[in-house]
Amino acid sequence: MTNQSLQSAIDQQGSAVEVLRNAKSRPFTFPVTPEFTNWRTEQASWRDSCALLDQSHHMADLFVRGPDATEFFTWIGTNSAAAYHVGRAKQLVAVNHDGYLIGDGILFHLAEGSFDLVALPMLADWVEYNIVDGGWDLTLERDDHSLIRKGDPKLFRYELQGPNAPAIIEKVTGQPAPELKFFHMGEVSIEGRNVGVLRHGMAGQPGFELWGPWADAAAVHAKLLADGAEFGITQVGAKGYSSANLGSGWVPSPPPAIFEPELKAYREWLDLSKAGSFGGSFYSAEVADYYVTPYDIGLGRSVSFDHEFLGKEALQRHSQNQRRTKVTLVWNHEDVTKALGSILGDGIPAKYIELPKSRYALFQTDRILKDGNTIGISFDVGYLANEQVFLSLATIDVEHAQTGTEVTVLWGEEPNSGKAQVEHHRQVEMRATVAPAPFTEYARAGYRTS
Repeated sequence: MTNQSLQSAIDQQGSAVEVLRNAKSRPFTFPVTPEFTNWRTEQASWRDSCALLDQSHHMADLFVRGPDATEFFTWIGTNSAAAYHVGRAKQLVAVNHDGYLIGDGILFHLAEGSFDLVALPMLADWVEYNIVDGGWDLTLERDDHSLIRKGDPKLFRYELQGPNAPAIIEKVTGQPAPELKFFHMGEVSIEGRNVGVLRHGMAGQPGFELWGPWADAAAVHAKLLADGAEFGITQVGAKGYSSANLGSGWVPSPPPAIFEPELKAYREWLDLSKAGSFGGSFYSAEVADYYVTPYDIGLGRSVSFDHEFLGKEALQRHSQNQRRTKVTLVWNHEDVTKALGSILGDGIPAKYIELPKSRYALFQTDRILKDGNTIGISFDVGYLANEQVFLSLATIDVEHAQTGTEVTVLWGEEPNSGKAQVEHHRQVEMRATVAPAPFTEYARAGYRTS
């Protein structure tokens, strides 16, 4: 922790944009083994057999209990009030008072008055602050991600993704795979241990999320590997795991709308080390230009106006004027190849492109152009070996969102920012073509409908 608040840093530097653009915080990484074999083979496993992904370390768990729990999450989330049932999970979406996105995460309804929110810091911090500040009759227990937590996690959380996931569940439990609808929860027994199970899908394939006490983690993990061997179970490291969302279309870290004057007290509470960083070619002195609505990045399905919630009236106005929509941008092969090759020979190279995930700030924001005009923002970016494409997830003006539309993405910063992960480089233009999000054919055709 820096022991400095986000607000104090803004007061010193005079600009929220400059604070985040030149943030000294390290880039967010998945604190697990980078590769077990190689990330190309590991990516292939969720298409061809079954990927085993360890989710135990990179997100925070917020355990919220008490008589006000359901009322609180109904108030802070845009999700339908009718959808709160024990044994179900939901993609909780939160907005600020102006209807702009704070963040999203997975909310598990464990029992009456008992929830577990699994989320990145943008949403976890917002929820924690509002519980503490709002006088709710609740208890809060936070188990942070492993980059800052001391000691082991409270829970293990493993993800099985791929066509062979149901067969592996049957083998390790000795029972038929549980017949659960999407985002419904159940319980199975593995090695005599009770293990929670969620019907889920993250990489455009069918899957299950398994969780339980950390003391059971090693035994459950060993059983999954042993019984899954005949079905091609493959451990996926941080590099492969970090790219799984690109095919299924989830934008993990859009910039949070926390810089309005009304939220000064929140910024005074929030430690600067948790504020994240801006990176990319999109630059505006007005921090509000970085904001998105849930509709801009495909979260409109989690919005319902059947209840009162923070930001409802403003979000209703956004719903009636949806300027942008989520798409995939497939980057031009020749332009990507040229940028990758610019590290060789003389001259200033393009911004270095990490593979498979090429995002170099928590909030990656690259400018999208059409005929020289800005028409959107490109967010998460990287390479999918299964499809052999380099792509990004983006929000784009609806009039340019048709599949096949050709656009340009500016890659790299001009001027270069002061982030430690930004080297001296030149900005380059990348041609790109609009495609659907989710991009993976299976994800687009049916992994949420089956």
